[in-house]
Amino acid sequence: MKNETKYSARQLIIWFWQIFRQVKLQSFINAMSGIVRVALDFAFIWATKLAIDIATGAQPSTLIFHPSTLFGAGLLLIAIMALQMALGYLGRWIAALLGVEAQNRMQRRIFEHLLRSEWHGREQRHSGDILNRLVSDTQTVVTVVTDTVPQALAVLIRLICAFFFLFSMDAMLAISVTVILPIFILLSRLYINRMRAITREVRQTDSRVQATLQESIQHRLVLKTLERVPLLIQTLSKLQSTLRTQVHRRTLFSATSNLVLNFGFGAAYLFTFLWSVNRLAEGTITFGMMTAFIQLCGQIQGPFRELTRFIPSIISSFTAAERLVELEEIPMEADGEPIRFEEGAGIRISDITFSYDSHSRRIFDHASFDFPPGSTTAILGETGAGKTTLIRLMLALLKPNEGKVEMYSSISVPVSARTRCNLVYVPQGNSLFSGTLRWNLQMGKPDATEEEMNEALRLACADFVLALPDGLDTRIGEGGAGLSEGQAQRIAIARALLRQGTILLLDEATSALDHLTEQTLLSNLVQHHQQKAVVPTLIFITHRTAIVEHCTQVVTLNRSTLHEK
Repeated sequence: MKNETKYSARQLIIWFWQIFRQVKLQSFINAMSGIVRVALDFAFIWATKLAIDIATGAQPSTLIFHPSTLFGAGLLLIAIMALQMALGYLGRWIAALLGVEAQNRMQRRIFEHLLRSEWHGREQRHSGDILNRLVSDTQTVVTVVTDTVPQALAVLIRLICAFFFLFSMDAMLAISVTVILPIFILLSRLYINRMRAITREVRQTDSRVQATLQESIQHRLVLKTLERVPLLIQTLSKLQSTLRTQVHRRTLFSATSNLVLNFGFGAAYLFTFLWSVNRLAEGTITFGMMTAFIQLCGQIQGPFRELTRFIPSIISSFTAAERLVELEEIPMEADGEPIRFEEGAGIRISDITFSYDSHSRRIFDHASFDFPPGSTTAILGETGAGKTTLIRLMLALLKPNEGKVEMYSSISVPVSARTRCNLVYVPQGNSLFSGTLRWNLQMGKPDATEEEMNEALRLACADFVLALPDGLDTRIGEGGAGLSEGQAQRIAIARALLRQGTILLLDEATSALDHLTEQTLLSNLVQHHQQKAVVPTLIFITHRTAIVEHCTQVVTLNRSTLHEK
């Protein structure tokens, strides 16, 4: 698998700036909190020096409550420590509260983009990988923007202040301690390039692990019946082993880099201590100044240590940003006011050619047909002939390579996301959501009354729901768990009937029903819609010829053409 970075650092920084503008309040509060902590830390160093100098007689004592007395200096230290603890507690609470809100906003942004983006029929990314990006990558990006970057700003201010504080007391010592800076910058550049590549490998493998877990749990019954549980466990073990190796390599590289830097930090600290001891022995500094020197050395080296901690987070955020930008690059569907056909509508297909990609066979080759307003059509055909693809073209989920698909009555417009409001679609398979049956029906019409839902259930032959102990408030599991496939299909049809639309598309929606239930349901649908002031257009995709007797026309598909009977 290729691990080359797809976007330049400049492109990602511009993207981060756009994210920052959405969470600038959180970032500002965290930055100010960090700066105040820096000020309190230096105040503590100054108060410590003052207390030691007073205790050793290097500075005379005055009034008891004055800061220049030992008692006053002690009170000052206690006050500063109390403020530090209060700020730390408040800062963590605010950071957690605002951080969750920022992450939620970021997830909603990506989530909405995915739901409103174009659908191409054959998705390039596994749903497990997309979920990994929505959860882990958004958290990584938000943490860096709202927490790591503000902390880095505070660290930079700490470094500058510590240098000038130390420089004001001993210029030579300050310069000697910070001589490591250019070496650190050089090593950091090499470190970042290598670490970014390793981190991308880890994130890709982690997504594959999540995809395997999700897919295996989703299809565990299939795995059981095929007796392939050991195979999936072995597959997972191999992926986890790969992930473990990659994490070990990343950890080893990071630990080795830190070891080299810590050696430099230790040498600088030892130099500062020996320098201070020598100056103390010469009598050119006080013991309080020596203590301040050592503390300020830590304040200078601390930012470098912090940066070694921030760098992996920043690198991970760049990798996460790349993965999120890839999702945001998926084109959005055309937006605008819905185009409603209140008087009814039909669909006209004119000379379309379609294939999913340049390497696939043509599903349709210059095919044409007309579904007039108010007609009832059965679409028959062998497996793979393009029945479901035809429905997706009508729904504007796919676009023909050539030709056009139009919705028409008194006017004619190309089908698009804007014409989808006229369509009522029941897909094949189980399409129910976990939750209550009421919630599932309200997906068709959020403000549906009890009477409307009961009527839709009756028309769909799903009135068995009313006999359940909890009725519409009966809870079902993921994928309609707790219902038979036929029951799930009928509830899905009831949900669709609650939606207002002039064209009803049913894709193998009765495949799990017995013959008698199917005939009753079809009769209910046809009679109910014929009684409306505006007779809707009904289109059934099916392999069951029993539906034909309810239709005014039949379309038969073969592997490359579209024919009318």
